Amino acid sequence: MEWSIQEIAKKAGTTSRTLRHYGERGLLEPSRIGANGYRYYDQAALVRLQRILLLRELGLSLPAIAEVLAGQRDTSAALRTHLALLEQERERIGRQIASVRTTLQKTEKGEELMADEVFDGFDHTKYEKEVTERWGAEAYAEGDRWWRSLDAGQKKAFVAEQAEIARDFGRAARSGLAADGEEVQAIVRRQVAWLSKTATPSKEYLIGLGQMYVDDPRFTAHYDKHGEGTALLVRDAMTVHAERYVG
Repeated sequence: MEWSIQEIAKKAGTTSRTLRHYGERGLLEPSRIGANGYRYYDQAALVRLQRILLLRELGLSLPAIAEVLAGQRDTSAALRTHLALLEQERERIGRQIASVRTTLQKTEKGEELMADEVFDGFDHTKYEKEVTERWGAEAYAEGDRWWRSLDAGQKKAFVAEQAEIARDFGRAARSGLAADGEEVQAIVRRQVAWLSKTATPSKEYLIGLGQMYVDDPRFTAHYDKHGEGTALLVRDAMTVHAERYVG
């Protein structure tokens, strides 16, 4: 049995563009290419894609995933490892659900909240290794100090601000606006101002971050939930901004 690239993209919650990118990187070759030029994937390709997506969710870069896949010839052993990690993540999410439920109940009853209850299961430090590898230890330390300095209300406002920016990017993508147009560039300026709260966005930083929004399924999903192609628009718009205005 085999599936077309469009079918696999839909079932996996990703895009055909991402699957083709994985193919170009040597991570996921189609099992065959039809006479019409369409790519088709068999069961073995599905299992490999599942492993790629799991590794991406763990924060690994594409080169790192290539090394892992090359070194893990035993698919069953690799899947057992993935399963253990997913069970750990399920436990963490369960704690988050319980935390939010407790916050809701106590808020509605006017009861006093405990910090340990509010933030149980929330751990921004899980991205420490990824940030350090991409931008250096000082970049992580700076962002970490800033985040810890915020109170609960400030943290909520920071997250809400980005969510609104993402929605505006989505509206722009659905409207077919150009990445270098003034309307989209105005949204980019808000994005850069938001990023500037935790870092000093250099030209390389903005271009690299924009590319990560496309390469990393977590970020792609964050933007593309507002409309397919939103992450690509963000990347292109950030690149335009960086090349025009950042030295």
